[in-house]
Amino acid sequence: MSPAIHRLNHFAWRCRDAEETRHFYEDILGLPLAHVIRADYVPSTGEYCPYTHIFFRMADGSFIAFFDLGDDKIAAPSPNTPAWVNHIALQVPDRATLIDMKARLERAGFEVLGITDHHIIESIYFFDPNGLRVELTTWAVDEAYMAREATEARKRLDAWSLEKRNRRGANDR
Repeated sequence: MSPAIHRLNHFAWRCRDAEETRHFYEDILGLPLAHVIRADYVPSTGEYCPYTHIFFRMADGSFIAFFDLGDDKIAAPSPNTPAWVNHIALQVPDRATLIDMKARLERAGFEVLGITDHHIIESIYFFDPNGLRVELTTWAVDEAYMAREATEARKRLDAWSLEKRNRRGANDR
């Protein structure tokens, strides 16, 4: 069965300041500002909450988007989750671009981790002005390698689930 979901439309996150966020995503990362929604009421809930919703277009036509709620606050980190877990990974075409983006971010004053070798991808990590951890990544393997990996994915997940149950059971004793 072919997946009904075709691709990412947008990922949304809270931002402290729409212009600060625009500068980072458009001027530093190179994603054009593509759309702005300004409203006082949330369409899905009817709640009164004045906001601006800004969208930046990626090369594949998908978007990263932000909500400025007008109170100069960023999204609070999750107290039960390490800072490295929650992030968005954006793909660049090749290692040369990854190196260039790392240099660009560092020149702009951002601390960048990496290049990190994850065996299937190479990545750099940094935090945007809103506290969102961003990963820029490029593939280090081809589609055939990933197709072979997909044949083992369920077996590996089942093994992890069993290991986790066994570990939790041992801790409960």
